[in-house]
Amino acid sequence: MSYRLPCFWIILCSLTSFNLCESVTAAEKSETKRPNILLITADNLGYGDLGCYGNQVMKTPVLDQLAAEGVRLTDFYTASPTCTVSRATLLTGRYPQRIGLNHQLSADENYGDGLRKSETLIPQYLKPLGYRTACFGKWNVGFSPGSRPTERGFDEFFGFAAGNIDYYHHYYAGRHDLWRGLKEVFVKGYSTDLFADAACQYIAAESEQPFFIYLPFNAPHFPSQRNKQPGQGNEWQAPERAFEKYGYDPQTTNPQERYRAVVTALDTAIGRVLKQLDASGLRDNTIVIWYSDNGAFMLKDRGLEVASNKPLRDGGVTLWEGGIRVPAIIRYPDHLKAGSVSQSQLISLDILPTLVTLAGGQLPAGRILDGQDMLPALTAQDSPEPRTFFFQYRNFSGVRRGKYKLVRIKPDQPFMLFDLEQDLSETTNLAERHPEILTALQQSYAKWEREVAEK
Repeated sequence: MSYRLPCFWIILCSLTSFNLCESVTAAEKSETKRPNILLITADNLGYGDLGCYGNQVMKTPVLDQLAAEGVRLTDFYTASPTCTVSRATLLTGRYPQRIGLNHQLSADENYGDGLRKSETLIPQYLKPLGYRTACFGKWNVGFSPGSRPTERGFDEFFGFAAGNIDYYHHYYAGRHDLWRGLKEVFVKGYSTDLFADAACQYIAAESEQPFFIYLPFNAPHFPSQRNKQPGQGNEWQAPERAFEKYGYDPQTTNPQERYRAVVTALDTAIGRVLKQLDASGLRDNTIVIWYSDNGAFMLKDRGLEVASNKPLRDGGVTLWEGGIRVPAIIRYPDHLKAGSVSQSQLISLDILPTLVTLAGGQLPAGRILDGQDMLPALTAQDSPEPRTFFFQYRNFSGVRRGKYKLVRIKPDQPFMLFDLEQDLSETTNLAERHPEILTALQQSYAKWEREVAEK
């Protein structure tokens, strides 16, 4: 089975510097049946926070059902363990070192350039192929003039610029942060529901064009006192109906109970979006990709350590597995086997080339992309050689190749080596036991560092 959709026109690539296809006629668009694309991200959701990943308490029936209808990924990585960088690498398909953005944007930086304007984002590849494009939710990669979503390939945007917002008041660091296109808007409602509703409306709109919807929720990002109104408590926020699913009092002060309600509210909102696909008759021709932008944060002594990355070690902003291995589900009816589980090693950098290929486009010849089309691996069509993923954030460095993982927590400390097949929780350092593997991975990392430094 081929996963590059048939193309009945001559591809012209001279109009842009990154080799995009020319627009095609309406008849040709209809004939190709290119899929709609729904790309959903959660914010800091843990590897062990869903029922389909082994959580016995969390109520996530929608995502559990999505896994039953698609492929659940066990070895899916995000290219960075922090929000800004994970989103920038998703949208560009490039390592953070190549795009020059490898830190979390501060409150002020969120309204600056952020991701440099010379980078090409997913919607900029898809629009010339005839896609209508929309982003609903968290942006977090720069919001200065020229950097905003509708200036970078999205036809529509409804969401916020910063790293997280109060779920009901929509403030970040003392500033109201909710936008429609380039205009600040004041809308009442729970942010998770607002973004889901916007996606539903976009799906319901009749159009002959396929759509690309990027739906980056801010849930279940932990609350922050700086986002709250005077006198407002710093606690997880969810609608009453989410608490009721557990039999909890909506006024509970138990952070574990409140966090569960936030995750369940997210699950319910995603369910409404998926139901809209069904109601619009678009389910069978829509690929749905869902994953968490990075692992749950295990921040000590803050009263917020209520998420779960089990059985992985640690969490966000680290390069232990809990920071970079994340839950991920892909549903593509008639193309991916329902209810399957894939242990293929994949990474968020793969999403861009997968989507461009599905859309019938060509990947750019003059720009380095660090991912590859995921579909052959997900259908077991190919048996590729083990891939190598590289990571560097703050003082951490890491390499994943096959069953082995290399981790260094500070530049002046030695690398540690772990066998993830036997030791998923990264408890036993095998560096002295397997010096040849250690050396080979160290050499690969050093070579990669030199290559990405050249951009």
